[in-house]
Amino acid sequence: MMLELEHLNVQFGTLTAVDDLSVSVEEGQWLMIAGPNGAGKSTILNAVSQGVAYTGTVRFEGADVREMDAAARARAIGVLSQNHYVGYSFSVEEVVRLGRYAHRDGLFSRNKADDEAAVTEALTLTGLTEQRRQSVLTLSGGELQRTFLAQVFAQSPRLLLLDEPTNHLDLVFQKQIFSLISDWLKTPGRAVVSVVHDLSLAKAYGSHTLLLDRGRAAAYGETKTVMTPENLNAVYEMDVYEWMRTLLGQWQ
Repeated sequence: MMLELEHLNVQFGTLTAVDDLSVSVEEGQWLMIAGPNGAGKSTILNAVSQGVAYTGTVRFEGADVREMDAAARARAIGVLSQNHYVGYSFSVEEVVRLGRYAHRDGLFSRNKADDEAAVTEALTLTGLTEQRRQSVLTLSGGELQRTFLAQVFAQSPRLLLLDEPTNHLDLVFQKQIFSLISDWLKTPGRAVVSVVHDLSLAKAYGSHTLLLDRGRAAAYGETKTVMTPENLNAVYEMDVYEWMRTLLGQWQ
């Protein structure tokens, strides 16, 4: 098992953000975490990456994530957020190379060849080879998100955590980012967990889905068994399928 959450609880004062959650992710799976605003989606990723205090257990490949040192955790788990605020004129290549920091074994690292190979591969995979010398301050939103995705790829993690990775991006960049991640996942020994608002993306790319309602698992399993009218209508308190058909009807 790549990732296991057992009886995960996150409390913010009197607010229970995540309530007794137990889920797991196996190699090759892409778990989508969906649900209304305030359901606790991003909080789960923050707990896995040790960004918030929690009770319960988070395990990566059987090891308690709490007990992993920061470098080992960074080599195992990569995180891509939805917003990146840059106030420095680093080049694309320099930003991507930062993803190799956890793999360095000191000032005079012997891993330089591995580092350069990983950076080059990440730039190629994300289509940023031609922009490698360009300042990140000159990039579009989609290019900047691809740059930070390349940084995560260069990190060479086995588990990728994505928090709304295409939020605020144009449709072409949404398709581009999700296609890149889908290709990355094809390599054995990898898994992905994504927070999404767009249920269509969850259905299109998720092998499994966790549907949250006020911090609790309303449904969890293979996407086709979770994304049913009954489950969605109960959580969103509306006829989700009818709404989706109405939207699709505008194009027919």
